Amino acid sequence: MTNLKISGVDILPLNIDTKPLMENYLRKIDVDISDYTFVANYIWFSYMSPFYAIINDTFVLFAMNGGELSLMLPPIGELKNIPVAIEKSFEIMLKNNDSTESLRIDYVDEQIIKSLLEYYGFTLENLDSFEKFIIEKPLVDYIYKTQNLIELKGNNYHTKRTEVNKFLKNYPNHRIEPLDPLRDSEKILKLFYKWSKSRIPTIAEENIGKFLDGILYEHSAIKIMLREYHKLELLGVVLYVDDNIIGFSIGEMINKRVASVIFEKTDFDISGSAQYIYREFSKILRDIYGSEYINAGDDMGFENLKKVKMSYRPEKLVPKYTIRVK
Repeated sequence: MTNLKISGVDILPLNIDTKPLMENYLRKIDVDISDYTFVANYIWFSYMSPFYAIINDTFVLFAMNGGELSLMLPPIGELKNIPVAIEKSFEIMLKNNDSTESLRIDYVDEQIIKSLLEYYGFTLENLDSFEKFIIEKPLVDYIYKTQNLIELKGNNYHTKRTEVNKFLKNYPNHRIEPLDPLRDSEKILKLFYKWSKSRIPTIAEENIGKFLDGILYEHSAIKIMLREYHKLELLGVVLYVDDNIIGFSIGEMINKRVASVIFEKTDFDISGSAQYIYREFSKILRDIYGSEYINAGDDMGFENLKKVKMSYRPEKLVPKYTIRVK
């Protein structure tokens, strides 16, 4: 990829070597949303060309798709610098893009929305009268107390405990090991293919297209994750029964309090494996990272995924806003 210069701003290709720079800016803002890490963006960019710029002392992450620029995150840095960087980012997109449909900023944390509104003299309470941008709230991240996921106490978690016990009874020959890309990559991808095939019959007809797109992106992201696993400094485990991988989980830290589960897949034919690996990986995230909370991401608008995430009784639902031009 070549460098770009739009509206006087140097826009540079993003690659694995950009990780320390982006993480330096991420440390300047305290958010719990799973999208606010280098890894969460880098591994999902296979279908786009990622670029970045430093604007008003913020890190701005652009995605180029079909020649059109959009922002996968708001500008990252100190809150006081973000509103000006948002204005400049939209100026760049307006100058570059042929269509206004791609003029958007996704996954915006609420404190950034508040900072932007305050810059224009508004608040969340009078958001309906704000005319500069369209601000929507399409998704939420599901965040859980780590200890709740480990202990599974009370009636709310009765079904989860039953599934874990069923797995332990039926598969005493299981074991959990640290993920080793050299040893495990082929088996992890094989499990992902089986998982994808098993999921398709459960998806409502009107969501099949969206689901298949998601599978394509996730497949590419998993391959990037496995290829760059050590450079990305991820924490992962695999669940074996005999010599077969029947589950894997990969996570990272968002901040000092909150860990993120980036990927988690299990074999649908192995009852209780999903509940078991989720519990055990929660223990590992607590013991290694000291995470008080675990972010399981959003539900991508799928009702069945929402039900699963709600069944674990989230401690809080953190909104993720989208900003569009009018």
